[in-house]
Amino acid sequence: MARVPSAAIAAGGLVGGYGVARWTKQRQLGGAVLAVAGAAAARQWHRRAGGRAAGALTAAYVAGFAGSHPLARKVGAWPAVLGAAGAVALASWAVADRRT
Repeated sequence: MARVPSAAIAAGGLVGGYGVARWTKQRQLGGAVLAVAGAAAARQWHRRAGGRAAGALTAAYVAGFAGSHPLARKVGAWPAVLGAAGAVALASWAVADRRT
């Protein structure tokens, strides 16, 4: 079975969580998507790069989510979410996915 890169899971969680929350008008459902994808990515980060790296990448994932909110006021919601997702995906690739 092909492995999905953790960068794709993390970016998909941020984008998918926002998309689900926006389109269903159910913030809790979007939060569930965000949490499930974050947990899956964290598990891969831990397996591929160790506990410290997984902790740092999890913090980056949460910071991307939190940071997209004030950024959205300046650049719009989708650009903020896509920017945060791209930054987290890049960090994930550099720390965990590049080696595999």
